[in-house]
Amino acid sequence: MATPSATGPTYQLDDKVPLPLLAGTGVQHAALSLGSMILMPTAAFRAAGASEAALVWAVFASLVVSGVVVALHARPVGRVGSGYVLAVGPSSAALALTVDALSLGGVALLSALTIIASAVQFVLAFRMSLLRRLLTPTVSGTALMLIPVTIMPIVFDMLDAVPGGSPASAGPGCAGATILVVGAILLRGTPTVRAWAPVCGIVAGSLVAAFYGLYDTDRIARAAWYGVPLEWPPHFASGVAGFDFAAFAGLMPAFVLLFLVCAVRSMSSSLAIQAVSWRNRRAPDFRPVQGTVAADAVANLAAGLAGSMPNGANSSTVARTQLSGVAARPVGLVYGAAVVLFALCPKAVALVLAVPAPVYAGYVAVMIASTFAIGLKMAVSEGADHRQGLIVGVAFWVGAGCQYGFIYPDFVAAFAGGMLNNALTSGGAVALLLTALVSWTGGRRLRLETRLATSALPDLVGFLSQTATRQGWGEGMSTRLEAAGEEALLTLLRDDQVADDRGQRRLLVVVYFEGRSAILEFIAAAGQENVEDRLAVVGEAATEESVERDVSLRLLRHLATDVRHRQYHDVDVLTLRVTETG
Repeated sequence: MATPSATGPTYQLDDKVPLPLLAGTGVQHAALSLGSMILMPTAAFRAAGASEAALVWAVFASLVVSGVVVALHARPVGRVGSGYVLAVGPSSAALALTVDALSLGGVALLSALTIIASAVQFVLAFRMSLLRRLLTPTVSGTALMLIPVTIMPIVFDMLDAVPGGSPASAGPGCAGATILVVGAILLRGTPTVRAWAPVCGIVAGSLVAAFYGLYDTDRIARAAWYGVPLEWPPHFASGVAGFDFAAFAGLMPAFVLLFLVCAVRSMSSSLAIQAVSWRNRRAPDFRPVQGTVAADAVANLAAGLAGSMPNGANSSTVARTQLSGVAARPVGLVYGAAVVLFALCPKAVALVLAVPAPVYAGYVAVMIASTFAIGLKMAVSEGADHRQGLIVGVAFWVGAGCQYGFIYPDFVAAFAGGMLNNALTSGGAVALLLTALVSWTGGRRLRLETRLATSALPDLVGFLSQTATRQGWGEGMSTRLEAAGEEALLTLLRDDQVADDRGQRRLLVVVYFEGRSAILEFIAAAGQENVEDRLAVVGEAATEESVERDVSLRLLRHLATDVRHRQYHDVDVLTLRVTETG
């Protein structure tokens, strides 16, 4: 049995979980995700005046696609899937554009736009390393911090969403009971009990709601036990005839931008779930992030073919995992299977939807507070200098200003169908633009392309020596820079187990300067072990091979003031910061 940790989960990603806890946690995730999976397509299709058949099918397709992709995250296929417990569902950022597409061209137009735009996410997933300077932890953390800003107006509306004639204390009573029970269990409960905090809080809130007569038992009674919509909307039946190509051309750029922003949100969620799924801190691994975006692309391709709205990974399981302490991978399989079973059982769906809105609002209020804290921690995970502080601050306040109508509301509401009214979309775009500005206006980058082999050491040392001389640094700093580069090369060679002179793999070294520091980027073929993780435990191993390797790692830690190792499926990027002394 796993040992509880004060800072990490009770059951980390690769732990075995007792069957009752495994089943209970997975079903909780499914039940708590059901509302958004159903309500989001319902709101979009009804707002656009879609037919009842299209609406019923869209809700069913949303549940099935989300459940299958959740399971795909838990058990990836190739490079598709993160390998973590991640929630998937209709994207709230896509609500306005979904309504526009349905209004202008029906389900056929929405499907075509979703299918074509999903190609952007496929490309991003498999070539993410090219955008490593833009899609940083600062951008991802800012996107997570903006999620509560996006959700808060909905939460405030839900607090007062009670039938007319209800007592004034009904809404506060339901929400207060939920917050009180969830908060008490999370603050004082044991790790095992904390896993049940969400369901306990919602049951308590529902009991209070039943006292006020707000729990909709009629909905449960009317619902069938099982059923599948048999009428698939004929959105491809007409073919090219009658398709509105003008509307397609007008909305396509907005859909591409939307899918890029949704990809950033998914990347943020993927990095965040990594942070809460292990007891010991690990360096961010971008291979699961690539798998997350690839799974998003698969989900959107499936949603387009099925005639539902765009999907994406979200951070709801991040907060629930942190609060419950159960991060084991099999939970994702139970979670995905439960969502699909819910789709086949209308009565189970009705049981969840019968819970009054104030109860959900109380639960979400606790959850989003944790999400904000996770995002803030991620945004400053690589340091908090003035540039990162400016990016986070400006992006956050622009996102909040656009969300609440404080920044040029007429223009924001009219641009791209009102897409910038969403804090995550507008704030995420600002964070990306500012990050790009910082990257593109930096100093000149000097490059050396050579072999990933020990025979490349003379070329590397000569290149770094010339670089230090050109910068005007003395012999001491030049020697320091050369030594750091040499140890970095040897570390990459040992990681790939190719420390010979065959030269079959290429190495690109990029050097640029920030003030009194030199930044060295070593871009090489992908390896297996993360240098950051190895630095964290250097000296613990006792074998001859590990002792020899620890020498290089100790030297590297002494020579460089900061070491970052980013692993992608295609390349490894080892970044060193060497600061001038004296």
